[in-house]
Amino acid sequence: MGESPLVSDIRVGQGFDVHPFSDDPDRPMVLGGVVFDGPGLVGHSDGDAVAHAVTDALLGAAGLGDIGQRYPDTGEAFAGADSMALLADTADAVAAEGWTVANVDCTVILEAPKLAPRRNEMEAGLTTAAGGPVTVKGKRAEGLGALGRQEGVACFAVALLLRYEGLPRPERSEGGGT
Repeated sequence: MGESPLVSDIRVGQGFDVHPFSDDPDRPMVLGGVVFDGPGLVGHSDGDAVAHAVTDALLGAAGLGDIGQRYPDTGEAFAGADSMALLADTADAVAAEGWTVANVDCTVILEAPKLAPRRNEMEAGLTTAAGGPVTVKGKRAEGLGALGRQEGVACFAVALLLRYEGLPRPERSEGGGT
């Protein structure tokens, strides 16, 4: 029976994102890579607040900046981008720095739609893209504030990254994006 590798470093990152609902009836609502019924979210990319919060949590934990630095909303390269692809790109960058995603936990604040019927689908896609287990919880704002008035969606995410002793740490590449 072989020895388990020892954890040599632990990092925690926090992510947050918020998007208002769009007036465009043709814009799909995407949360955690899953398309829901209802108005879409305003955003330079597909507006997936869940994928954005997870991305920011991973980037922060790995010390790789934030989503706005890596995927700026000022460039056409990311206009309409698939946020799950951006998350997968981020997960690759995190792994290239020698980190393992221990887990990511998300809390999505919205009045509608209900996430529970599609939670497993969201978690499976996010887990694949992030390269480690991701859990999702939906919470209501109970009618309080902009989120309670159904003006948008917010998401918080916390990521835990581990680095194991004895595993080589790749050279850090500069730049970013896809």
